[in-house]
Amino acid sequence: MKRNKTFRRLNKMSNFFGLDAYRLFLNMKGLPKYYRDYRIIKKQKQNSSSFKFGSAFPVLHDWADEAGVASGHYYHQDLFVAQKICKANPHRHIDIGSRVDGFVAHVAAFRPIEIIDFRDLKSKSQNISFTQADLMNLPDHLIDSCDSISSLHAIEHFGLGRYGDPIDYLGHEKALSNIQRIVKKGGCFYFSVPIGEQRIEFNAHRVFSVRYLLEILQKDFTVKSFSFVDDAGDFYPEQQLDDQSINKNYGCHYGCGIFELIRK
Repeated sequence: MKRNKTFRRLNKMSNFFGLDAYRLFLNMKGLPKYYRDYRIIKKQKQNSSSFKFGSAFPVLHDWADEAGVASGHYYHQDLFVAQKICKANPHRHIDIGSRVDGFVAHVAAFRPIEIIDFRDLKSKSQNISFTQADLMNLPDHLIDSCDSISSLHAIEHFGLGRYGDPIDYLGHEKALSNIQRIVKKGGCFYFSVPIGEQRIEFNAHRVFSVRYLLEILQKDFTVKSFSFVDDAGDFYPEQQLDDQSINKNYGCHYGCGIFELIRK
């Protein structure tokens, strides 16, 4: 256990300098198999001219991976919330800063979705319309403009400068206040952020305690459901909000809390 923690710490430090110690380890581990398989396929080719060998393109650890990744914050939240929106079938859905090649793409597969982000988006896709805006300074035309809104794994970044946004210690509060102004009364807000012991890990993100989130959200919203992804990447849908679990942040150090909220 101690060795694993040390390795994770070293890998995190190497990532800071643009290196990936874990990937390097896997690649070195896969080299013997790569050369063994190469010799076999060269021998099998013999005099065949169907396919010549081009430049080498070593992929050294896919053989040891599972068939796909069906765990973690983004996988579970994107699929879960997209399914809820499909079932609810709102008149107009707006998204704030969620992952375009994940959640937004899921929703765009079956309905139009409008996205707002501080950064620009060059590519165009069917069912996706884009507006570049700073949510901490809400444009008037967005007030009371939709009956459904989402922001998944995004609000934790607001005001930390990671994406070129202005530094604002209370950026997350301003963003949530403006989201409350965008969605109509009775409308639904799908919201997720990292949960655990409350802290800023500058300039990557904030991590929120569940107690703190409930205190600020319940001013303007009713909690319809709470789900979470734990530190291991496993999903626990629609959990009870009891004091003991709330105080322990559902056992998470860096989990993901997923709220389905109704605007008061």
